[in-house]
Amino acid sequence: MFDYSMLHWTTFFTAAVLLNLSPGPDIAFILGQTIKGGRRSGFAAMAGIWTGALVHVGFAAAGLSAILASSAVAFSIVKWIGAAYLIYLGISALRSPGGKFVNDKVESSPSDSKILKQGVLVSLLNPKVAIFFLAFLPQFVVSGAGPTWAQLALHGVLIIGVAAVIEPPLVLLGSHLAKGLRRSPTVGIWLDRTLGALFISLGVKLALQER
Repeated sequence: MFDYSMLHWTTFFTAAVLLNLSPGPDIAFILGQTIKGGRRSGFAAMAGIWTGALVHVGFAAAGLSAILASSAVAFSIVKWIGAAYLIYLGISALRSPGGKFVNDKVESSPSDSKILKQGVLVSLLNPKVAIFFLAFLPQFVVSGAGPTWAQLALHGVLIIGVAAVIEPPLVLLGSHLAKGLRRSPTVGIWLDRTLGALFISLGVKLALQER
């Protein structure tokens, strides 16, 4: 079971690394929360994104993601909810006075549990993630290597494992850079504005995407 060649693993992990390095709503959310709230907020956001991705892997392994891929109505519903949520996060950042960057007190930032839940929603409400897993993971299913659902689940979890190697250093780097920025109210305001504009643009981009 799970008997794969070295070429198989080399191809898979190369693709997984490149995919995890690609910019998108997930990375933007993680880095944005890191800059706003520091290392703990970044790790909470990261855990939320991973949890949402793990749910997508479960859906792909169970075949439920096929519903999004085949149903225009289901895809549109999830797409518009996800776009609205990203735009909501963007507007919230635009309306922020920027104080989160200046004040290091815990009460100035959302709780870790709230950030984690937001991360789960950012990941779950992106139908492109579900369809990606449905389209990408089957490419690495090998006849005779085990049950299809088990192979899909294995490779999906390994993609998240690659993220666990790549993303923590990004959080640590972002937290380090943010320490100097928090001393400037003006920089804090502009960081909130930039993050808000980024999330709104990602929401609009998601809304305009087709299956």
